[in-house]
Amino acid sequence: MSKKPASRTLPALLEEQVTAHGNREALVGSGTRLSYAEMKLEVGKIARRLIALGVRPGDKVGILMGNRPEWVLSAFAITSIGGVMVAMNSWSTHRELEYLIRNSDSRYVIASPTFLKHDYAAILEGFGDLRAKFPLLDGILAVGDVVPAGWLPLRVEEPEPHPVLNAELTRRSTDVLPDDTAFILYTSGSTSVPKGVQLTHRSLIANPFEIGERQHVQAGEKLWLAVSLFWGLGSVNAMMNLITHGGCIVLQEHFDAAEALKIIATERCQLFYGTPNMAQAMHEHPDRAYYDLSCLRGGATLGTPDQIRRVIELGAKEICNIYGLTETYGNSHVTDVNDDLSKRLNTVGRPLPGMSQRIVSEDGRDLPPGEVGEIRLKGHITPGYYEDPEQTALSFDEQGYFRTGDLGFVDEEGFLYFRGRLKEMVKTGGINVSPAEVEAVLMSHPDIYMALVVGVPDHHRDEVLGAVIIPVADRRIDEDGVKKFARENLAAYKVPRLYSFASEGELPLTTTGKVQKNKLADTFFCTVAG
Repeated sequence: MSKKPASRTLPALLEEQVTAHGNREALVGSGTRLSYAEMKLEVGKIARRLIALGVRPGDKVGILMGNRPEWVLSAFAITSIGGVMVAMNSWSTHRELEYLIRNSDSRYVIASPTFLKHDYAAILEGFGDLRAKFPLLDGILAVGDVVPAGWLPLRVEEPEPHPVLNAELTRRSTDVLPDDTAFILYTSGSTSVPKGVQLTHRSLIANPFEIGERQHVQAGEKLWLAVSLFWGLGSVNAMMNLITHGGCIVLQEHFDAAEALKIIATERCQLFYGTPNMAQAMHEHPDRAYYDLSCLRGGATLGTPDQIRRVIELGAKEICNIYGLTETYGNSHVTDVNDDLSKRLNTVGRPLPGMSQRIVSEDGRDLPPGEVGEIRLKGHITPGYYEDPEQTALSFDEQGYFRTGDLGFVDEEGFLYFRGRLKEMVKTGGINVSPAEVEAVLMSHPDIYMALVVGVPDHHRDEVLGAVIIPVADRRIDEDGVKKFARENLAAYKVPRLYSFASEGELPLTTTGKVQKNKLADTFFCTVAG
């Protein structure tokens, strides 16, 4: 087991890890290699730049890019001056990015001009006068050599640290408190728009450290990371796990199976962090036989027993099954490397230290082992959703436990078995999608009267999104038209793959006239797609 960090804030943690692991590699990616000592220097440069631009303690600064070293450096820089890092979905459409900037009250956004097919410069230009559109937004800071018109460079020439800015950085870092908000991560939920999950410095250190302990992470080990950093699995579970253990994060800017195999083999990564669809793509890739993956040891994944076995076959024989939400700082449950394989395949482990669980019936009773109920959690839990006290209050029960909306049961040994979602959330390819959000977008189309979105079982992605479309009377709309509209207004993973057109009279209803959404998949789609 590793020594637990004494630090309770992110700037103190970085300082502590420089002292303990200064010459060890901390960050690799996009042609950059940084030791912990070098990482601190780069964080300092960005932090002083933000101070010079007038960023104050408590100000929100967004990050919008793929998995680049600048993502990690910027997150630590923002929090080192008392700011709050806002993780922005790198797959955002025009509509979604507008919501994120406005809802988070971001003062600056640190962004790459483009990422894959996403042209952020064009999207932002499409907003017109940014200051008029977003009164709190002071500017966009460009990562890389290309600085679009109207943007500012993130990096400026700094032959020597400016003494006044450096002194201010030192003061700000010291003033950060453990229970200050460090990150805001957006998560889909039962509401029609994403909610900003606030995460504190204290728990961003304490809980990910315990995640790593279950995985037996050691200083110097390397973790391959293509899971997007804007998700909790990337920036909390993986990033903070490795930083608290003195490990190295090897970034892949975006997932590509062939490139992933090459990176793991070349960098000799010990730890795998990936979703079931990533593992499948790597497992089935024709180049797999040409790469030596014997370096793999363990890490984290989720899914069915067969999906987890696929990761083991890649080489990660000590892989751990996990459960958690963004609200629980990455994970609340992780199997231990030393648990029997059957436990690692079929359960998500016991609660982490600092976490407690309840399994609750519909009428609020605590259930005994073996009985399925809602999973409720207490411990390292978000203090609340940003600017949403109503949703925050609804998310906790009378005993202060967080209502996960998920179903499960525990055995006599305290191992949790996940048994699906109480809420309507759909998990497709390992990514959570809110049907309510997709429905709201589809119904903004002038020819669509009603849209009902459900998860449809799928061999490859666990579930895919199916949309039942009821057109406006006397209007004509076809599948291609709906798909085109969805692709223009939703991130790619939120676009339904299956469509069925119906009339209201064909919908399955309860005796009180409500749509039975649990019957839509069987009624309108083949129950096993793919």
